[in-house]
Amino acid sequence: MSASIFPGSQAARHKLSPLRFAGLVAIALLSMAGLPPARAQYTTPPTPISNASALHPPAGARVAIVEFDDLQCPSCATANPTLMQAVATYHIPWIRHDFLIPYHNWSRNAAIDARWFDSKSKTLGDEYRNQIFANQPSIYNPDSLRQFTEKFAQSHGLSIPFAIDPQGQFASAVDADNNLGKSTGIRATPAIFIVTAGSKGPPWIEVTDRSRLFQIIDQALADPPAPKAAAKPVAKPASPSTAKKAAAH
Repeated sequence: MSASIFPGSQAARHKLSPLRFAGLVAIALLSMAGLPPARAQYTTPPTPISNASALHPPAGARVAIVEFDDLQCPSCATANPTLMQAVATYHIPWIRHDFLIPYHNWSRNAAIDARWFDSKSKTLGDEYRNQIFANQPSIYNPDSLRQFTEKFAQSHGLSIPFAIDPQGQFASAVDADNNLGKSTGIRATPAIFIVTAGSKGPPWIEVTDRSRLFQIIDQALADPPAPKAAAKPVAKPASPSTAKKAAAH
């Protein structure tokens, strides 16, 4: 399940609906019969894109992953190892945008911390994000996040300053990402897109079923380049004799 910026009733999520009860009974019966239950499909509803300006690869790349995520989002943590594997397999860029879920109590701090690590090196910033996702169950409030962040920094020979963002530049970058997500039409996290440039295929495809991530990347890489537009013929300048004849008339 993806995390939505429209949380709705928290209590309603934990009620055992008749449909869920029937599903649990079916799983129990399958277990008693010695049959494995069907594998869960990590699917999300498609995003109603209102502005696709963020959905493109960086300069020089033909295919890339664009993701909008929240570091406190459990579904984002579940998706992260698959995205890491895709990047390692295909060696394509991975553009990560912050998209904060309003009721999360430490994800904004984590996003700002990640920007501080980015300022040391982008690789370190991405490693911090990956470690946040891997250790997400042990981070439950801003204080435990601070402890985790300090240990991570120390393991890389760094010391976290008392004021990590005194000028507010990292917070501004997080806010800019958040606003970019809103203008794009993002409503839930993670929102994952395979984006292309100069290809005959579509310029972007949203990965609503994560089990198809590699298949979508394969297709994007296999799509042939779009044909180049034919150059318009350049008119030759008139010769001096032709120009004189034209003037005479």
